[in-house]
Amino acid sequence: MKATDHNLRDAPERARFREMKKGTAEDWAIIGGEYRQFARGLPDRVLDHLRLLDGDFGGFPVCRLEHSLQTATRAHRDGRDEQYVVMALLHDIGDTLGSYNHPEVAASIIKPFVREELRWICEHHGHFQGYYYFHYLGMDKDAREAFRGHEHFDACAEFCEKYDQAAFDPDYESEPLAFFEPMVRRVMARPLASLYKLEEQAEAAE
Repeated sequence: MKATDHNLRDAPERARFREMKKGTAEDWAIIGGEYRQFARGLPDRVLDHLRLLDGDFGGFPVCRLEHSLQTATRAHRDGRDEQYVVMALLHDIGDTLGSYNHPEVAASIIKPFVREELRWICEHHGHFQGYYYFHYLGMDKDAREAFRGHEHFDACAEFCEKYDQAAFDPDYESEPLAFFEPMVRRVMARPLASLYKLEEQAEAAE
């Protein structure tokens, strides 16, 4: 008997197929149950990953976590709703694993939980933020003009002007991460849209 056979036999809540095309309804009932339990822990994993930005300055006046907290704090104090504030908090969470495309990484994480305008702002804020510094790096500071005419252009420009580019002040008193944790949990409590429609329905029925 192979060790893998022994492991499969002794695992009470594990599907038994070796190829997806040979799976059964029973297999997928097990997987579905595990998926829902795992999905509930998403806010914890997101917050843990955000904490990885603590102490990571990258040459900036404040560390990446403080920048995130400051951006979210400014948005919150300006009266923005929770979806907006959570987007502001997480807009740079992709810095660690998406060093070359961090806005897209962050936008993918928040996409199921926020309205389309906020997903778009998050995904494109890198182009808009470049307005303030691209020219110092030999790049086109007007890269955002490629999106001129889009319905969310002005909203993204406003996010960068009022909250993102302004959030590098070492003397600014940001709210701590604990202040935003309940917002993250509320916003991520249930997706507004997801590929896994049946899983959403099963989750809602519980």
